[in-house]
Amino acid sequence: MKDSCSALLLWIIIMLPLASVSQEKDIPSLLRENNKLTVPYISVQMLQMNYQEYTVVDTRKKEEYQVSHLPKAIWVGEKYDGKNFHGISKDTKIVVYCSVGIRSEDYGEDLLEDGFSKVYNLYGSIFSWKDAGYQIVDQNNQPTEKVHVYGKKWAKYLKTGKKVYEHY
Repeated sequence: MKDSCSALLLWIIIMLPLASVSQEKDIPSLLRENNKLTVPYISVQMLQMNYQEYTVVDTRKKEEYQVSHLPKAIWVGEKYDGKNFHGISKDTKIVVYCSVGIRSEDYGEDLLEDGFSKVYNLYGSIFSWKDAGYQIVDQNNQPTEKVHVYGKKWAKYLKTGKKVYEHY
């Protein structure tokens, strides 16, 4: 009896940490759970190869954008406002992004509802862009390693760079 209790305790001690690791989500599972796939994805690699063909918009909070953003990205804020797209043709190729791609899908839906026809959500957003080794820039358009991770819950999804939590 004592041996079986010891064996059970040992098994629990070994398996408990493994169980929590196996429940750890990655960006693909996070996106499957939270997105409706209403805005088609574009991979970071595809965007990088054809960057000049797209208008890239950052849908995060201003302080996140100020820490870092994709080169030449336009900050449009979290709430859609058509005034931010005045003068942009409805058939312009637009890529929306946020931290991992959840908030940007919502923003992309608003763009599509407003008549924009070529809207794409950056798969994994700035976290995947940075993790793929592509450059990000600060508010002065200088290369940086800093990425605003929005909060501790989201920080685990960024594998590279320097994580920033507070306001800039």
